[in-house]
Amino acid sequence: MSAPALDVTGVTVRFGGHLALDDVRLSARSGEVTGLIGPNGAGKTTLFNVITGLQAPQRGRVRLDGDDVTDLAPYRRARRGLARTFQRLELFGLLTVRENVELAASVGRRRRRHGPTPDQALELVGLADLGPVRADELPTGKARLVELARALATGPRVLLLDEPASGQDDGETAAFRDVLLRVADEGVAVVLVEHDVQLVMSTCDHVQVLDFGQVLAAGTPAEVQADQAVLDAYLGAAPEVAG
Repeated sequence: MSAPALDVTGVTVRFGGHLALDDVRLSARSGEVTGLIGPNGAGKTTLFNVITGLQAPQRGRVRLDGDDVTDLAPYRRARRGLARTFQRLELFGLLTVRENVELAASVGRRRRRHGPTPDQALELVGLADLGPVRADELPTGKARLVELARALATGPRVLLLDEPASGQDDGETAAFRDVLLRVADEGVAVVLVEHDVQLVMSTCDHVQVLDFGQVLAAGTPAEVQADQAVLDAYLGAAPEVAG
């Protein structure tokens, strides 16, 4: 089996006396979707910040395609194929949808990464007809798809998504699931932080659960849903998930 595209080992982060992450491990392989779930405050976004270089850990290492990037600046990690969306939308509101994606594509070309063209990225996320619309005129669900298209246009090897289905209705979420599966089929390693448990369990190949900064459980969706500690801490009754 090939090495993971993303391999995080032993990450520990403290904020004063608060232990935000405690010896956390996470790996993600090309062509798969890995879910990262847990209660609010469990440390999911902090872990994303460590992976992308926005937060330095007290201990632990981050590797991309086997290379240690723990001490690299965020832009250098991006050059190596790491892309991310944010829990809080980060679009250029005065630019059109297409201009947002074109900007990301131009950055990807400067970094010598070749992702889909802006038109291909918008087509992939189902927004081909909204290219001329200003980003700040979009509802939240569609704006999150623009952010996804923008990340894809950079040509990522590893794609981190922080609550990308927030603000979507049921139909948009179902379409979004299809997009994630197509992205993974293209060989991208996708890591999904999401509170929509139905989406996570029906989309991900592997799921990891964080609770109070520690890994509570990890495994296939079926294994995680059957874990009593996960049921007690987060899921409650096991959700009914479509195959």
